[in-house]
Amino acid sequence: MAAVFSSSLLRRLRPGLPAAVVLSAAVLGTALIAVPSAGAGTAYPAAAPAPGGPAVPAAEPTGTAPSPTSTPGTPDPPSTTPFPPSAPTNLTATRVRTTSVTLTWTAATRGCCPVVGYDIMYYQAFDDVVYGLSLGDVTTATITGYIQPGRQYSFRVSARDGDGRRSPSTEALTVVTPVTDTGPDTTPPSAPQNLTVGDVTASTATLSWAPSTDDVGVLGYNVYRFDGWFTSTLVATVPGTTYTAALPPPTPLRTLYYVRARDAAGNVSIASNTVTVPTTSTPPPPPPSTCRVTYRNQSEWQGGFVATVTVQNTGTVPVDGWIVTFGFPGDQQVTTAWNATVGQTGTAVTARNADWNRVIAPDGSATFGFQGRWSASDAPPTGFSLNGAPCTVG
Repeated sequence: MAAVFSSSLLRRLRPGLPAAVVLSAAVLGTALIAVPSAGAGTAYPAAAPAPGGPAVPAAEPTGTAPSPTSTPGTPDPPSTTPFPPSAPTNLTATRVRTTSVTLTWTAATRGCCPVVGYDIMYYQAFDDVVYGLSLGDVTTATITGYIQPGRQYSFRVSARDGDGRRSPSTEALTVVTPVTDTGPDTTPPSAPQNLTVGDVTASTATLSWAPSTDDVGVLGYNVYRFDGWFTSTLVATVPGTTYTAALPPPTPLRTLYYVRARDAAGNVSIASNTVTVPTTSTPPPPPPSTCRVTYRNQSEWQGGFVATVTVQNTGTVPVDGWIVTFGFPGDQQVTTAWNATVGQTGTAVTARNADWNRVIAPDGSATFGFQGRWSASDAPPTGFSLNGAPCTVG
């Protein structure tokens, strides 16, 4: 079993910002399981890197360069021009878990010198840190370092010969980790496609995208605002494939939006493409609330509770399809629900309409309920949103 030789960390370039800054090349202790490849090449003497240490350069093959005055018909000596290995191919994620990703690839073809190892570069989407790993002559590896549940990562692999020449990298492979390894649902939805900016007014822009699919069902879509560097903010969870965003004020950073589908188990999809919306010199005032939410604890006992949530449409137009989001201030966990599909990630709860109560008429309301458990606190939520817009409480 081959060992991990090193792990490095750097920051990558973001659009419109200064060049990337290398932070560290120290060993980060990233855990990784590697399996030797079939038919691995043999390094020149002293060319293989020692575990935990740098490679020792091997001597180049010797020879005489072709002479322009050589006798016609006499073969020239072989060329000694050094060239790197070919890029590895067929990079695939054969297993994706909450805290690990197993990669396999087809071995690179040697160049002037045998392949002695592979380098993996990977990063979390919408973050500015890149992780680097150096492996021996393997074609599969399980990466556990810095892998977290419900996150999106991109990986590239390149080959390395005994003199440190590196091949081009593979195309990027993008995966998203599940939020649980034990089910009942560990499969994320497909990525939303073709995110675009439609109608733009003096204060808003309408985003739209193609729907996702899921083996169980898409609960809704998370809409994120991204500063183009490393900060993403969840601005809304909506039931459909449109969202009206307020135009942001100008900032030194960029303002982009992207969308992820999510299911009731809390699994999120790979992100859509990003789009940029225009900025405004004066941020618009928040629109008046068009919903009211009432939360009631119907019954409570040590370790358990039953609650109902009533959402009222106080606006002048019907609500066709709704998602109510809120956060528990205590350690409550929803176990069963009725009149809505309810999902929970951490303390954040998302409830989507059933087919028969999807439309809430003006001055109308819809009520759903759930049973749950708690240990330290069963305090009621204090803030609610309907399709991304805040509601009054009471």
